[in-house]
Amino acid sequence: METDSQSPAQASESIVCRVTRWYFRRMGMLAGLLLVFGLVFLYDGVWGYPKVVAIAQKKEWFMNEFLPSFETAKKEGRMEQWLADAQAKGLPTGVDGDSPRWKSYAAQNGWEEDPKLYSDREIAEQFWFAYGCFAGGVIVVIILLRNRGKVLRGEADHWVTPEGANIRYVDVFRVDKRKWEHKGLAYAWYRSSGGAEKRAVFDDLKFAGADRVLERLLGRFSGELIEKVSEPETAEQPSAEAEK
Repeated sequence: METDSQSPAQASESIVCRVTRWYFRRMGMLAGLLLVFGLVFLYDGVWGYPKVVAIAQKKEWFMNEFLPSFETAKKEGRMEQWLADAQAKGLPTGVDGDSPRWKSYAAQNGWEEDPKLYSDREIAEQFWFAYGCFAGGVIVVIILLRNRGKVLRGEADHWVTPEGANIRYVDVFRVDKRKWEHKGLAYAWYRSSGGAEKRAVFDDLKFAGADRVLERLLGRFSGELIEKVSEPETAEQPSAEAEK
């Protein structure tokens, strides 16, 4: 367990930990991403998917009606009239007497060669995804705004959580620091005034200076300190001992 080497004045002064810029930046980026995804889904629902459906329907008409009309006109000897009608409507007429090809017609208009015929349900899903992203973005913004004024404060004999709970150092009976090194997270279990066991969180990435409050706690409690994950013995150890 760590010891507190601070002077009496330093040991009793308040430690005020405010929300870091990193946290606000991360939450702002998350809200921005949700907004972008929501706009993409909304675009697909309003314009993107309906446009692809229109092209897919055009392909169906081309394959099921337009091409058969070409073959019929060819058999009946009405090719001149058919070609004139197709040219007047801006439709392909084929090359050297061959039937028109959808691939060439699609490329000429900048369309997909094999557009998907989306169902009404698939189009409606884009709106639901968009609404979900927008709702998630609003929730993130609300969380961000609610955290603007939150602080973690360490006092001489207790600390005050961001939620406003006062926890005495002597009431803590276990501290878990296994995630502290890589994630900046530590957990403290304590007994409330009513005797119930509760857990408090130290988040060093969210609150600048949370490490100082945790250090003060460690210097004032006499309980279980968990710092490393115990590694199971490997299967190689017995074989190594056997070789000896």
